[in-house]
Amino acid sequence: MAPADERRTRTPQVLKGMRDLLPQQMLLRQHVIGTFRGVFERYGFEPIETPVLEYLDVLTGKYGEDERLIYHFEDRGGREVGLRYDLTVPLARFVASHRAELTFPFKRYHIEPVFRADRPQRGRYRQFWQCDADIVGTASMMADAEVIMVWIDALSAVNMPNFVVHINHRQLLQSLAQVAGVPESQATTIHRGIDKLGKIGRDGVRQEMVAHGVPADAAERVLDLVELRGPAAEVLDELRRRLSGNRLAEQGIADLESLFRYLGEMNADPQHYELDLSLARGLDYYTGPVFEAMVTEPSIGSLGGAGRYDHLIGMFLGEDIPATGTSLGLERIIDVIEELHLLPMPPTVADVLVTMFDESEPSLAASLQLVSRLRGAGVHAEVYLGERRDLRRQLQYANKKGIPVVAIVGPDEIARNAVNLRQMASGEQVTVPTGEAGATVERLRVREQPGDGATGQ
Repeated sequence: MAPADERRTRTPQVLKGMRDLLPQQMLLRQHVIGTFRGVFERYGFEPIETPVLEYLDVLTGKYGEDERLIYHFEDRGGREVGLRYDLTVPLARFVASHRAELTFPFKRYHIEPVFRADRPQRGRYRQFWQCDADIVGTASMMADAEVIMVWIDALSAVNMPNFVVHINHRQLLQSLAQVAGVPESQATTIHRGIDKLGKIGRDGVRQEMVAHGVPADAAERVLDLVELRGPAAEVLDELRRRLSGNRLAEQGIADLESLFRYLGEMNADPQHYELDLSLARGLDYYTGPVFEAMVTEPSIGSLGGAGRYDHLIGMFLGEDIPATGTSLGLERIIDVIEELHLLPMPPTVADVLVTMFDESEPSLAASLQLVSRLRGAGVHAEVYLGERRDLRRQLQYANKKGIPVVAIVGPDEIARNAVNLRQMASGEQVTVPTGEAGATVERLRVREQPGDGATGQ
């Protein structure tokens, strides 16, 4: 091996749009993932796993213009493969592959990373995690209502404030273009323009539509319709009047009326969902109701997207199976939680640090036996492994890591079969019999509750 000063070195760096995550960041992520998993399972969704790599033809032809963001390459076997772009298309392939082994309606959740060759920016990364829950095998709007309820419960469980699930219907969007007299060939221009309404405003959308060949009067008619506001029942009644005789509109309105009725019967909090005729989810595979979860403060954009996709599985199976689902974007949710301090978390997993008094056999044996006893009792216990073992250094270590309790075992404690426990935040110190150490650590480690100005709970 070459001497250290002769080795070639390279500045360590992470690919743009990807990140290392420190332990405290991972603790928060694991807490949020565990919370979402609990909500999903409470609703009867079951976990599955799919490969991070799929054959490229599995992924292509489903995402419209976003298909250019798929990471793809030829592997050593000469196969064209791609990193999964989302978790929905792999689910469709999964259902087609395992149809005979599944019970329908099939309810699954999947929490894993996906990859997109996107332009990195705040809240947007090239590797990020999605938290999906889908229902396959039923066309009932009750399934769509349930995935919205999952969203509301999951975001409420992480104290997300001011979030609203915006709801629209893909067939309504199509009918708006038809009624406005826009040719079918220009319908995509209408949908993309509507999707930008919140970003560039009515004038900007109208100008963009006209620039792509949509007649100015048709653009105005579309915008008049998508800007209808008010209680869902009233807006849907007005749409039924204005779009009378259009088959797509009638189906979309009927679906949304059922969806909103089910949400009311499920006691969904009305402040967390609303009808939004300007919502136009971009993925090509949506066929019915579409949803998007937005938070108003901070202004970070969408927290998740969802919708019904009744034809996607049929692309693999040759036979349509109805499906609907929800997808929460973990990265943006974590960003909001961190910015607003919604879930204060402990800085480390350890509840107690067991110190080493010196190198003597009685001291080593006492500390190692104590940490083993604590771990056996279910306490998250760490023993100091540093080579320099003065007590001051060990206390500094515990303080820097945020370990709430330190167990000190010196000659006096060994002689009395006892342990000295110090609560680091308050300086409170108690000496208890070794057999009571676990219960006492549990009491001393309790931190202030979130909202009381503490760093953990």
